[in-house]
Amino acid sequence: QVQLVESGGGLVQAGGSLRLSCTASGRPFSSYAMAWFRQAPGKEREFVAGISWSGGYTYYTDSVKGRFTISRDNAKNTMYLQMNSLKPEDTAVYYCNGGGIWRDVWGQGTRVTVSS
Repeated sequence: QVQLVESGGGLVQAGGSLRLSCTASGRPFSSYAMAWFRQAPGKEREFVAGISWSGGYTYYTDSVKGRFTISRDNAKNTMYLQMNSLKPEDTAVYYCNGGGIWRDVWGQGTRVTVSS
Protein backbone atom coordinates (compact mmCIF):
# COMPACT_ATOMS: atom_id res chain seq x y z
CA GLN A 1 0.00 0.00 0.00
CA VAL A 2 1.37 3.38 -1.01
CA GLN A 3 1.25 5.75 1.90
CA LEU A 4 2.94 8.39 3.99
CA VAL A 5 2.23 8.23 7.70
CA GLU A 6 2.97 11.21 9.91
CA SER A 7 3.29 10.96 13.68
CA GLY A 8 4.71 12.77 16.68
CA GLY A 9 2.37 15.72 16.99
CA GLY A 10 0.79 16.86 20.21
CA LEU A 11 0.16 19.71 22.61
CA VAL A 12 3.19 21.65 23.83
CA GLN A 13 3.81 24.96 25.56
CA ALA A 14 5.51 27.80 23.76
CA GLY A 15 9.25 27.31 23.82
CA GLY A 16 8.93 23.54 23.86
CA SER A 17 10.00 20.91 21.35
CA LEU A 18 8.49 18.12 19.30
CA ARG A 19 9.89 15.63 16.80
CA LEU A 20 7.69 14.63 13.90
CA SER A 21 8.20 11.49 11.83
CA CYS A 22 7.04 10.56 8.35
CA THR A 23 7.28 6.93 7.31
CA ALA A 24 6.89 5.97 3.67
CA SER A 25 5.80 2.66 2.22
CA GLY A 26 4.75 1.18 -1.10
CA ARG A 27 7.17 3.12 -3.34
CA PRO A 28 10.90 3.77 -3.37
CA PHE A 29 11.79 6.48 -0.86
CA SER A 30 15.54 7.03 -0.89
CA SER A 31 15.75 8.42 -4.43
CA TYR A 32 13.39 11.34 -3.90
CA ALA A 33 13.46 14.71 -2.24
CA MET A 34 10.90 15.02 0.52
CA ALA A 35 9.30 17.90 2.37
CA TRP A 36 7.15 18.97 5.26
CA PHE A 37 4.10 21.19 4.84
CA ARG A 38 1.62 22.55 7.35
CA GLN A 39 -1.90 23.91 7.36
CA ALA A 40 -3.08 26.20 10.12
CA PRO A 41 -6.78 26.66 10.86
CA GLY A 42 -8.38 28.83 8.20
CA LYS A 43 -5.22 29.06 6.12
CA GLU A 44 -3.82 27.40 3.05
CA ARG A 45 -1.26 24.63 3.24
CA GLU A 46 2.28 26.03 3.23
CA PHE A 47 5.78 24.68 2.71
CA VAL A 48 7.87 24.28 5.88
CA ALA A 49 11.08 22.43 5.03
CA GLY A 50 12.58 20.22 2.34
CA ILE A 51 15.43 17.75 2.05
CA SER A 52 17.29 16.28 -0.89
CA TRP A 53 17.30 12.55 -1.55
CA SER A 54 20.64 12.09 0.18
CA GLY A 55 19.93 14.45 3.03
CA GLY A 56 22.85 16.60 2.02
CA TYR A 57 20.78 19.64 1.13
CA THR A 58 18.03 21.14 3.27
CA TYR A 59 15.94 24.27 2.94
CA TYR A 60 13.41 26.03 5.15
CA THR A 61 10.77 28.68 5.05
CA ASP A 62 12.02 31.82 6.76
CA SER A 63 9.70 31.57 9.76
CA VAL A 64 11.25 28.29 10.97
CA LYS A 65 14.91 28.82 10.12
CA GLY A 66 17.10 28.25 13.15
CA ARG A 67 14.31 26.49 15.04
CA PHE A 68 13.38 23.46 12.89
CA THR A 69 15.68 20.76 11.51
CA ILE A 70 14.68 18.33 8.78
CA SER A 71 16.47 15.01 8.39
CA ARG A 72 15.94 11.57 6.93
CA ASP A 73 16.97 7.96 7.43
CA ASN A 74 16.70 6.23 4.07
CA ALA A 75 17.36 2.83 5.62
CA LYS A 76 14.16 3.28 7.62
CA ASN A 77 12.17 5.04 4.86
CA THR A 78 11.57 7.79 7.37
CA MET A 79 11.88 11.56 7.44
CA TYR A 80 11.93 13.70 10.56
CA LEU A 81 11.23 17.27 11.62
CA GLN A 82 12.80 18.38 14.88
CA MET A 83 10.94 21.45 16.06
CA ASN A 84 12.46 23.57 18.83
CA SER A 85 11.48 26.90 20.37
CA LEU A 86 7.91 26.35 19.24
CA LYS A 87 5.60 29.34 18.95
CA PRO A 88 1.80 29.54 18.98
CA GLU A 89 1.92 30.45 15.28
CA ASP A 90 3.43 27.00 14.59
CA THR A 91 0.06 25.47 15.49
CA ALA A 92 -1.10 23.48 12.46
CA VAL A 93 -1.57 20.05 10.97
CA TYR A 94 1.77 18.93 9.58
CA TYR A 95 1.99 16.81 6.43
CA CYS A 96 4.82 15.18 4.52
CA ASN A 97 5.07 14.95 0.76
CA GLY A 98 7.74 14.40 -1.83
CA GLY A 99 8.93 14.91 -5.32
CA GLY A 100 8.49 12.67 -8.33
CA ILE A 101 6.41 9.57 -7.58
CA TRP A 102 5.49 10.94 -4.15
CA ARG A 103 4.01 14.18 -5.44
CA ASP A 104 0.41 12.90 -5.38
CA VAL A 105 0.62 11.15 -2.02
CA TRP A 106 -0.50 12.85 1.20
CA GLY A 107 -0.88 11.34 4.64
CA GLN A 108 -3.48 12.13 7.25
CA GLY A 109 -1.19 14.62 8.93
CA THR A 110 -0.22 15.06 12.56
CA ARG A 111 -1.61 17.91 14.64
CA VAL A 112 0.71 20.25 16.51
CA THR A 113 -0.80 22.65 19.03
CA VAL A 114 1.41 25.22 20.76
CA SER A 115 -0.11 26.98 23.74
CA SER A 116 1.01 30.43 24.85
